[in-house]
Amino acid sequence: MYPLPEIERPPSPRARPRSRPVVADATVNLPPRADLPPRDPRFAAAMAPLLRAQAINVNRHAAALRPFQCDEFGDGVAAPSEGHIRAVNELIKTLRGGLLRLTRKVTDAVAQSTTEPTTANLQQAVTRKEHAHNWVRRVERIWDFYFELFGQRQSQFADWLISCDRIALDCYEHAFLGMGVAKSIPAPPPFSYMRTGFSPATFRRGIPLRRLGRQLNPFPLIQLPYHRLVNPWTLGAILHEVSHNLQNEVGLASAVPRNIARRLLQSGFPRSVAATWTRWNRETFADLSGLLLGGPAVVASLIDVIGRSPATVTGYSRRGPHPTPYLRLFISTECLRRMGFPEEASHYERAWQRVYPDPRAGNIPRELLDTFRDAIKVVVDTVCYQPYAELGDKRLSEVIRFAPKEQQMVEEAARRLAAGNDPGVVPERFLIGASRLALDQRLARPGVITRNFYRELVRR
Repeated sequence: MYPLPEIERPPSPRARPRSRPVVADATVNLPPRADLPPRDPRFAAAMAPLLRAQAINVNRHAAALRPFQCDEFGDGVAAPSEGHIRAVNELIKTLRGGLLRLTRKVTDAVAQSTTEPTTANLQQAVTRKEHAHNWVRRVERIWDFYFELFGQRQSQFADWLISCDRIALDCYEHAFLGMGVAKSIPAPPPFSYMRTGFSPATFRRGIPLRRLGRQLNPFPLIQLPYHRLVNPWTLGAILHEVSHNLQNEVGLASAVPRNIARRLLQSGFPRSVAATWTRWNRETFADLSGLLLGGPAVVASLIDVIGRSPATVTGYSRRGPHPTPYLRLFISTECLRRMGFPEEASHYERAWQRVYPDPRAGNIPRELLDTFRDAIKVVVDTVCYQPYAELGDKRLSEVIRFAPKEQQMVEEAARRLAAGNDPGVVPERFLIGASRLALDQRLARPGVITRNFYRELVRR
């Protein structure tokens, strides 16, 4: 077979003839090169103001990101403490040191470019300016974060926030005084702030925060949403979030999960069950510690959070840090029994099971459902009723003690709080439970309870 001869095809009527690329005349279309020192003194004079402005801008940026003054956020009781201001200033001072070194480099580069405005010198000036500006943004992000937090103490929410600070401080004082071994005193104490549209949260001391450009957080932050602050009987969240910090600050961050895993495996539970409860250790610890700090009313506050649709309550997450809501309630009720409140525990369980009668409606693994009653007993015993060397060979329930006699204090404080009377020497953390009892027993209107709750804490 022979190849077919190529036939010259006529051009398509729609086809357009291709034009040859035109090489642009560099002398016409391209700007002149400027890599040699310009000889015209008028060019240097015109560049001087622009260069000078670059140096002025970065130097003024650095100067504006100055440390905070102790009195610039007010001088009332709600103002940030000197310790909080100093801790933030140390962080800012460290970052400003790098910024000031960069600004000096910008100033030197600008001076050199003013004298010799070559392309190389000019590019060095703008490159150093860019580096300095990026550092400015980094420091400004951190400066602005704390400026906003401290600035809330000058707003109408100042009394609410200092009240939460005092509850958190009371939790710390009680825990550190109750330990069987002396611990270095953490400082500064937790700092509360309001953030709308989010759930309660905490940011522990010494961990890198994304909002701080991965810098280490100098003190515990307790984030509280507006809707919780409006209803103080829901502020069991403070006790929960403070407990997250306590687990770290007393040295239980590793011991608790290790002991949970060991005891569950020794008790014959499947490895998958032991792994799940170990994964839930931090939130479980915070629930149990918060319950020891505040008493039975904290369970009602917990139900405010986890009492949702059946699909949500029985929905299991394979990676989530929180126990599945359906199971989470029984952790607290088991602890209530151990604390000496069996009737309250049964009351909460009956109400819970009336709302959610069928836990198998969700996707909770069968082995978790089949073993959760026994597993919870082991977990609660491990966290609260076993001695820890980190606590001076004491149990958490001994370090943070809440028994029926403490509940009597809460109940008396509830009656006084509702009546607008001085609740007395009751610890600050007990006022959360007192406000809850006053609400549940209709001892006063919600607005009255809220006003008296914050008034008492601010007074202290």
